[in-house]
Amino acid sequence: MGEIISDALSSDGGEMAKARFKPIWLVYIALALFLIIVAAFVIFRPILVLPRITLAPGYTLTDQDGQRLTNEDMRGKIVLYNIAHTNCQPPCGQTSRTMKEVQARLDEIDSSAYPIEFVTISLDPDNDTPKVLRAYAESLEADFDIWHFVTGPTDRLKMIVGGGFNVYFDHKADGRLVYDPALMLVDGIGILRAEYITGDPGAERILRDMQYLLDEIENSEGANKLAYEAAHLFLCYP
Repeated sequence: MGEIISDALSSDGGEMAKARFKPIWLVYIALALFLIIVAAFVIFRPILVLPRITLAPGYTLTDQDGQRLTNEDMRGKIVLYNIAHTNCQPPCGQTSRTMKEVQARLDEIDSSAYPIEFVTISLDPDNDTPKVLRAYAESLEADFDIWHFVTGPTDRLKMIVGGGFNVYFDHKADGRLVYDPALMLVDGIGILRAEYITGDPGAERILRDMQYLLDEIENSEGANKLAYEAAHLFLCYP
């Protein structure tokens, strides 16, 4: 009888131990799988994404036709911005030339399902009237269907460019316009995704970044959305 009771107690104890330890092992397994996934993303980076840097600034400016252009007009579009003015002479950074090359090479990326547009913001509203901006745009062979040349009051430009895009510029007392050459890439919901502040990044790099955005838009649906969010979480940046 004692052996039977002992066996019964031993059996009950084993079952209780299994019941007690099974959930713990499940936690360990889940944690191990999570760590494996993290390691895979960090090491192999199966999906590359552009960072979500910050919210791009809102604006209301006037274009080369004297028409109002706002950031809301750019909703649902990938937009490449640059900072310039029409009297820009070397060593002033000629970012508009990079814009021109990117426009000419758009057929190298698959942008048929999502619009891409360009906005050149002039920092010299006193000189860069709509007429001057249009002539400048024509010299760059700009496609007016997708490329806009805009300016506005200096105080407003300082809020947009200096405060919103965090790009330095200043009107000096001697009349000089000093600023950092810059291009910025903004996605369809108004998030700054890439910024090219110093030097010329080259059209190749910008086109590559545009393609990353296009791929994310096309592929981050349904279950794939979790993979793209993981890529953002684990900083899988090019």
